[in-house]
Amino acid sequence: MESGPLSLRLTYVGGPTALLELGGLRLLTDPTFDPGGSEYRTSAYILRKTQGPAVSPEGIGPLDIVLLSHDHHFDNLDQAGRRVIDGVPRVFTTAAGAARIGAHASGMEPWQSHEIRTPDGRLLRITATPARHGPPGGDRGPVIGFALAFSDSPEGAIYISGDSVWFEGIAEVGRRFTPGVALLFTGAARVPEVGPAHLTFTAAEAVIAAQTFERALIVPLHFEGWAHFSESRIDIETAFAAAQLSTRLRWPIAGRMLQLPAI
Repeated sequence: MESGPLSLRLTYVGGPTALLELGGLRLLTDPTFDPGGSEYRTSAYILRKTQGPAVSPEGIGPLDIVLLSHDHHFDNLDQAGRRVIDGVPRVFTTAAGAARIGAHASGMEPWQSHEIRTPDGRLLRITATPARHGPPGGDRGPVIGFALAFSDSPEGAIYISGDSVWFEGIAEVGRRFTPGVALLFTGAARVPEVGPAHLTFTAAEAVIAAQTFERALIVPLHFEGWAHFSESRIDIETAFAAAQLSTRLRWPIAGRMLQLPAI
C-alpha cells in the first residue's frame, strides 16, 4: 500500500471538463463534449459554445467517477456529457442533481464525504464543498465543489471550486483543508438575461483564493469555450502578476496532460 502526499495528472478537455488521475483512479469534472457552435435555448436565455472538446469521450477512455458540480446548466453538463455519465459507475453531485440522474449518482450536501478505495490500496476522501453560483440571493444554484484528499495524508488536498463566486464558504474550505492544488472555475461568467452579476470567479476573486490557499498551485478552468465569459486568460494573468502570484499559476493546455507535483 502506498502512502504519502498525492500527485495529480490532469488532462484538460475544455471548459470545466478535465480528467484527473490519482491513486489509480480516473475522475472527470463537469462533462462537456458537444461540438463548438452548439446553442442551448431556455425560456430565459441562450448559451453558446464556442469551442469543442480537445478530447472525445472515446479518447478519454474508461472512467471511475464523475465529479459534477451541478447538472442543470448546459455549460457544465451538455448533451454528449449526459451520455458519458450514463456509463460511469459513480457520479457525485448535488442532491437535486442525483435525483434527476438516477441510481448511480450520489447526492451530496456541503461537507458531506464519501471514501473510495483506490486501486493502489488507499482511501480517497471526496468531500462536497460549498459553492455560490452568483450574488447573494441571486445565485443559480444549487452547486457544490469538491475537495479530494487521501485519508492517510490530508495535507495537499485538491480543491475543485465548481461554478462559484468568492464568498465565505470558500474561505471555510481554506480553514478545513490545506489545498495543494486548486482548480478554479474562472472567466467571470455573465448572462445578461438573468442580470449583470458575475456567476463564476473573477480574476480578482481568483487572486483572493490564491492568497487564502497559500500553498496551492492554481489551475484555471472554465475560462474559455463559451460566449458568456466576460474575462479571459489575459485578465487572470494580469491580476496574478499585479499580486505577484504568477509563479503559482499552472495553465492547462487543451488535450495535453499536466503533471502536478506531490505537495
